[in-house]
Amino acid sequence: MILLISIIILALAFDFINGFHDAANSITTIVTTKVLTPFQAVIWAAFFNFVAFFISKYIIGEFGIANTVSKTVYEQFITLPIILAGVIGAVIWNLLTWWKGIPSSSSHTLIGGFAGAAIMANGFQAIQGSVIFKIAAFILLAPFIGMIIAFFTSMLVLYVCRNMNHSKAEVWFKHLQLISSALFSIGHGLNDSQKVMGIIAAALIAAHPLHIGMGIHTVDDIPDWVAFSCFFAISAGTMSGGWKIVKTMGTKITKVTPFEGVVAETSGALTLFITEYLKIPVSTTHTIAGSIMGVGATKRLSAVRWGVTKDLMVAWLLTIPVSALLGALIYLLVSLFL
Repeated sequence: MILLISIIILALAFDFINGFHDAANSITTIVTTKVLTPFQAVIWAAFFNFVAFFISKYIIGEFGIANTVSKTVYEQFITLPIILAGVIGAVIWNLLTWWKGIPSSSSHTLIGGFAGAAIMANGFQAIQGSVIFKIAAFILLAPFIGMIIAFFTSMLVLYVCRNMNHSKAEVWFKHLQLISSALFSIGHGLNDSQKVMGIIAAALIAAHPLHIGMGIHTVDDIPDWVAFSCFFAISAGTMSGGWKIVKTMGTKITKVTPFEGVVAETSGALTLFITEYLKIPVSTTHTIAGSIMGVGATKRLSAVRWGVTKDLMVAWLLTIPVSALLGALIYLLVSLFL
């Protein structure tokens, strides 16, 4: 029971870290365009992160992404030490990338750590290759989809507003950024909170054969308090900010105006809603970065700092293998004591 409770607390701590690590995703454009102050922006984003709980629970009616994450490892190979090692590895990589200001993916970090610990314990037979391949494919697909949607949305909006007074348009787009930021924050909550839910669900499933009181049969049996806690933790984390990553996302990729902020956030939100429907956990970081690139490319290709983009891509591609290696190494240490 103590081990299970420790995993749940650690997973919620990761969710909190995810909130401040990924706060930049929801608030970067709205802060850099000075629509809201940093403090106002994180309160705004945190509120809509939590709204996502009620959308998942009462409108969508399921937590599909949580189910996908819990299936990263075959059920018969899931043990509490494996989950503990995976979460610790994910926390370490998340804190390291936050400290360095690298906008890596919290979701892929969690999945990589979980898979790496399982591989160390039981070999590659323990992981569901098809699930991991689908998740890994969206490391490239999510930013690409966001970029394409943003590019064509930009062209459409520019055409519709071609005769509008520039100053008047600027004011309108500043107001619209409140809506677009809220939409993206909802998408962030829908996607990222469920990843931690999936890990906690896997822990509760692993606890069931041990006859621990909180054990469950399937993800469908996950208690409401788990979902509520995950959405609350990520909202609380968002309120603590993440200013190093805001700087990278908001100034180093391309210069963002209110118009570009609206298009990037709306395009990113649409991408997250699509992947929520497909039940595929994706990175909100990758999604908004791709959208910002797409917006920048409509001005001219040179408006996007492709050198920074290349560095981001390298960090994204390294996230799963590096976090898997961390999870594997930590499992070796954990197995010495448990």
